[in-house]
Amino acid sequence: MINKEFDIVIFGATSFVGKILCNYLVNEYTEPNLTWAMAARSETKLNELKVSLGGNAAAIPLIIADSSDEQTLHSMCEKTELVISTVGPYALYGELLVKTCCQLGTDYCDLTGEPQWIRRMIGLYEDDAKRSGARIVNCCGFDSIPSDLGVKFLQDHAQRHFGSYCDQVKLRVKVLKGGASGGTIASGLNLYKEASADPEIRKEMRDPYSLCPPQHAFTARQHNVSVEFDEDFDSWAGPFIMASINTRIVLRSNALLNGHYDENFEYDEAMLTSSGKKGEKAAKRISFGTKVSMFMMAFAPMRWLATRFFLPSPGEGPTPEQQLNGCYDLRLLGRTQRGERVRVKVTGDRDPGYGSTAKMLAQAGISLRRDVDEGEVGGGFWTPATVFNEKLITRLVDYAGMDFELESISQAMTAIEESTVVAVDEPTSPT
Repeated sequence: MINKEFDIVIFGATSFVGKILCNYLVNEYTEPNLTWAMAARSETKLNELKVSLGGNAAAIPLIIADSSDEQTLHSMCEKTELVISTVGPYALYGELLVKTCCQLGTDYCDLTGEPQWIRRMIGLYEDDAKRSGARIVNCCGFDSIPSDLGVKFLQDHAQRHFGSYCDQVKLRVKVLKGGASGGTIASGLNLYKEASADPEIRKEMRDPYSLCPPQHAFTARQHNVSVEFDEDFDSWAGPFIMASINTRIVLRSNALLNGHYDENFEYDEAMLTSSGKKGEKAAKRISFGTKVSMFMMAFAPMRWLATRFFLPSPGEGPTPEQQLNGCYDLRLLGRTQRGERVRVKVTGDRDPGYGSTAKMLAQAGISLRRDVDEGEVGGGFWTPATVFNEKLITRLVDYAGMDFELESISQAMTAIEESTVVAVDEPTSPT
């Protein structure tokens, strides 16, 4: 085995999330004996970042690499065991890096939420990843670690207590406090741009199983929440903007686990408002706003107007104070075929899309290198729930401001409070 110069390279270190992530590794969390470097295309911006991080960053190496320059990417990937990429939109700037990692056997994590790009990368490069041993893990931020690991956490408890998995799971967003960055908005706008020009992408956007392997046999109709009263949570609910990517990742996890949860597994996500008329009106406003935004973004002139006059540009985002004051509270409810129930709570401090995502992504990359045996999980395109074990959840709780809590289990109308215990099943090879 060739000893690489670095354990991890942060590619896109000067991006909005990249800066937060590097500050976290330099000034907030220290992983023992971790060798890492910061990479970006601009040497000037890298040096400015290094100075801004203070004296603790003095010894961190810098690498010049460009997402459009395959030679520089090849040189970077040869030096490291794993690349964490924050360079998006990934559909515009991510392919060459994924291709290089898959060919060289370099592990890779990112925070994309672009399902059309993930599907394209799987089709083009999964065979290369399997041959080289590269573990490619997309969606290692707020989309979709809380959802994917939250479902896995819930299912592990269902199996332990009931001897079976839940065939229905719903996730409800109780609290979500945070802002949006220009990079995330640019990714969403690019998705609508691609979809408006390509009927195949429009078809994919209607298919919740679009990221499952082609041979999957799943036929269960997945529920899309518009406006409804959720009796399980005694609250009105409206659509959750991240449900589209999160649902696809959770369903892909079930597919890679060979229908492990259930071949007819159902999963949906929604935003809770409140009970009563105010809650109903709030849910309707969320639904109406979502539909109007989606309709408007389908047209190029509207996308131009939005980016020109209303939306933040790439590199812009929540202030440090807004990031620190952000938080989220997610509730999951699972049901077995016999009617048994499991309730789980997943929470996080800081702005979900940036302050919290940066910590999640950093710990995911470290965990992939330190905690996931290459002999047990080989090369391929994985999801968080199929590649990571209980050690990542422990890391997220101990070092990333998150909490995974078993609220209750119920059997024969009896609620039993339990302490939080994590059990993770071994995944099979991705197909």
